Amino acid sequence: MATKKKKSAKKAPAKRSAKKAPAKRPAKNPPNPGKWLVGLGLVGAVTLGVVVYAQRHDGVEPVVDVEANSPQAAHLEPLAATIPEALRVEIVRRHPHDTEAFTQGLLWHGRSLYESTGLEGHSSLREVELTTGDVARRVVLEDEELFAEGLALAHGELFQLTWQNNVVIVYDATSFEEKRRIEYDGEGWGLCFDGRRLVMSDGSATLTFRDPATFDVTGSVEVSKIGRPLRRLNELECVDGQVYANVWQTDEIVRIDPRSGHVTAVIDARGLLEPIERRRTDVLNGIAWAPDREAFLITGKLWPWMFEVRFVPR
Repeated sequence: MATKKKKSAKKAPAKRSAKKAPAKRPAKNPPNPGKWLVGLGLVGAVTLGVVVYAQRHDGVEPVVDVEANSPQAAHLEPLAATIPEALRVEIVRRHPHDTEAFTQGLLWHGRSLYESTGLEGHSSLREVELTTGDVARRVVLEDEELFAEGLALAHGELFQLTWQNNVVIVYDATSFEEKRRIEYDGEGWGLCFDGRRLVMSDGSATLTFRDPATFDVTGSVEVSKIGRPLRRLNELECVDGQVYANVWQTDEIVRIDPRSGHVTAVIDARGLLEPIERRRTDVLNGIAWAPDREAFLITGKLWPWMFEVRFVPR
C-alpha cells in the first residue's frame, strides 16, 4: 500500500463582506418641537415594550428592522426565535472502521454501507460491511488531484462530490461504474437526497438544492441557530424531511428544517472515542440513517470505530 500522504486540511471559507447599511435620511424639521418630543417618547416606549416582550419570551436579543416612525412600526409582532432541542448520542453498539478511511460521506442503503473517502491521491468510493468494517468494493479515484467529499444516492445513482475540483462524479449504484461527471461552481462538502432533490453544503451557512437529473441549482436556504448564521456545515443526511449536518471541527451535529433554515436540534457527540484513540484521528464526520436498525451510524476521519447510536434528550 502506498505511503499515506500528509492530510490536506480543509480551510474555512472566507467570510463574506458585510453589506453596508444605507445612510439615514436627514429628519425633517418638526413643525412643533413639543409635539415632536412627545411623539418620539411614545414611539420609544412602544419599541421598548416590543423588545422587552421578545426578550422575555425568546431568551435572545431581537433585531427590529423597521424604522421607529414608519407605518410598519404600528404592526410589529413579538419576535420569535427557534430554540433548538438539546440532544446527545446514546451508543447502541460499535463496529470496526478502517483507520485509513478519511471519511467525507456516508450513507446506508439496502443493508449496505457506502462511504466516500477523501485526500488527494487517496480518494475512493466504497461499499463496506458494517459488522466487520471490511471493504467489499472500492473504486479509487485515478486522478490524484481529486479530493472526494459528500455522497448521496438518488434514483439508482451515487453522487460523489469533490472539494475544490468543481465536479460531481455520478456512478451506477449497482455496478459502481462511472456514468458521467458534472461541473459545478464553488466548493463541495456534504450531500444528501430528500426524495425529491439533492441538498448540498459548501462549508458556509448555505444549503443549496439541486436537481438530481441535471445537478442544476433549484434553490437555497440560509441556516441559522437561534437567529445567527451557522457556518461550516459539512456532511449531510436527509431524514424524514429534516437535514442532519456535521459542523466541521466540532463534536456537534445539528438537525435543520430545510424550509426555514432553522436549527431545530443540537446533538452533542462528544466522548465517543477514548483519549488514546483520538491521537491519530481527525474530526467527527459521517452521518447515515439506517431505518431498518432504527439508528444512526456516525464516525469520523481515520476513526477506528463506526458507532451505531440513537439521539436522545440530554
